[in-house]
Amino acid sequence: MDGALESLRKEFGGLRTGRASASLLEPITVEAYGQQMPLNQVGTISVPEARLITVQVWDRGMVKAVEKAIRDGGLGLNPQTDGQNVRVPIPDLNQERRAELSKVASRYAEQARVAVRNVRRDGMDMLKRMEKGGDISQDEHKTWADEVQSMTDAHIKKIDEALAAKEKEIMQV
Repeated sequence: MDGALESLRKEFGGLRTGRASASLLEPITVEAYGQQMPLNQVGTISVPEARLITVQVWDRGMVKAVEKAIRDGGLGLNPQTDGQNVRVPIPDLNQERRAELSKVASRYAEQARVAVRNVRRDGMDMLKRMEKGGDISQDEHKTWADEVQSMTDAHIKKIDEALAAKEKEIMQV
């Protein structure tokens, strides 16, 4: 359940809210040396200003590939090359894009909720098997089932809180 929450936080970090963040470029991979590599393995990502991300590419021959990967990354960014540096200005968000980002955040949150519920289901199935096998009593089964349900409720509440915070951040900027 903690893994689902952590995964959600990483996905939320990649959602662009109008402020520059190095995690924004994390999902981007670059065709380098005959294979796909994460962007942070071909250059240094930094955020010198609130609306600018820079990527200092280590290999001069990879600059065009990095620029193309960022442009084709589906984030709506338009990088500019400056020698071995790739500058990525972060444009302001319009209201339509904010609504779209909010929907994406909701989708990510729902995926996390489903993952938490799947963990709960697996835990309940294991408890049933243990009770049938005589490993635990009926009272222990009930106690553990209540514990699993309370953990599930707590994690879903955290997911909902994270979603509300992210939606507020998206609409505020």
